[in-house]
Amino acid sequence: METTSDSAWTRFQEAVKDGERGFVDRLLKYLSWPTISAQNVGIREGAQVLCEAMTRASLKAEIIETPFHPVVVGKSAMVTGRRTILWYGHYDVQPAEPLDQWVTPPFEPRERDGRIYARGAGDNKGQHFAFLMALETLAAMGESALCNIIMVVDGEEEIGSPGLPSFVQKHAELLGQADLVVVADGSMHPSGNPLIQFGVRGVVAFELKASGANRDLHSGNFGNVAPNPAWDIVHLLSTMKNSHGDITVEGLHDAVVAPTEAEEAAMKRIPLDVDSILKGLDLERLDEPQELSYFHRLMFRPTLTINGLSSGYSGEGAKTIIPATATAKCDIRLVNAQEPEHVLRCLKAHVRKHAPNVTLVRSFEMAPAKTPMDSPIAMRLSRAIEKVHGKEPYLYPTVGGSLLTSVFSKDLGLPTFVVPYANHDQRNHSPNENICVKNFLDGIKTSAAILMELAKTDE
Repeated sequence: METTSDSAWTRFQEAVKDGERGFVDRLLKYLSWPTISAQNVGIREGAQVLCEAMTRASLKAEIIETPFHPVVVGKSAMVTGRRTILWYGHYDVQPAEPLDQWVTPPFEPRERDGRIYARGAGDNKGQHFAFLMALETLAAMGESALCNIIMVVDGEEEIGSPGLPSFVQKHAELLGQADLVVVADGSMHPSGNPLIQFGVRGVVAFELKASGANRDLHSGNFGNVAPNPAWDIVHLLSTMKNSHGDITVEGLHDAVVAPTEAEEAAMKRIPLDVDSILKGLDLERLDEPQELSYFHRLMFRPTLTINGLSSGYSGEGAKTIIPATATAKCDIRLVNAQEPEHVLRCLKAHVRKHAPNVTLVRSFEMAPAKTPMDSPIAMRLSRAIEKVHGKEPYLYPTVGGSLLTSVFSKDLGLPTFVVPYANHDQRNHSPNENICVKNFLDGIKTSAAILMELAKTDE
């Protein structure tokens, strides 16, 4: 016997099928608005366009200023007794350079071979727009009263969301009404299987700067006489990580905790072809230490990465100098329970001890975050996703990248889940960024399935 919810789901799927062309055309138009936060291009105009889309989806929309770029908030009527979902995304995008590597211009969206190509297609406009299309379709069906909705769309995620913590703190009374947070961002498994991600790593980005003489010097006349800041940086870096791959900064690992049995089990269920990954990258081996598994490295182990080194002359031919300055750009990815401020204190103490003439300059930081895998709401999300894809999602205890979800999971105490809609080869942050039309349409369906599942009162 078909239930009311089954009937609504059937009608919703039919509505999506009937409206496919319209959904795609509207996404193409939405993607044509440049909203590049790093360059402050089109942010205000893009926020207004998003505000109008929220209004059309039956949300009360508002543009809220922050010290940096505005947040766009959409809110439904808040009815007592309904679950409240906080849906987070971002309308800002990465710079499009190098422009000459795009097949078609980044802000002139094109549909070809079943994909939509444009900057922001997968990261993140296509994903949060899918949610809005689901809301709009449900409202047209008379099914808009499933859950209370608070939609928060950030205008500066691609520059680290510097204004988001203060925004969340200022609006904690509203946002704290939510029962959970869903973030539709990132990529699905390479197999096309859906995912639920329970956590993200944090990050501390910093620079190490060393200075020598007041100008570059002749390496013959001043070699062994004038200190070389490039060697100062190299020697310092060698004290921070050993050849076995261990970070050797004292105190940095104090808060690191081992994965739980549930996290270990979930990690081992994720399909993995390491040989294929290595082949695709033209590599012969994983980084040290060799005994660690692939996913353990990404989920439960902090990293120290040298992002770039600059000093002296690197042009064609030789220039025999002692450079006047040297810089190393680095980042540390933090695992759950590590705090950025503690890690920075450890780094500063290490630099003072091993290279007091080197200056550490903090760039930005983001705390890690994690929701327990036994969260009962996760079961509902899993059922909703399986309804659309016909298979259970893989469960990721943590992902390697960073996203500022700690403002929701830690500051507000809300269970927070990342549910990617985009294809694994979306080329986010790269030329020819794209989203498969099927992924976009499945995102619309998944959004509605989540709301329908959360609306149930049987648990």
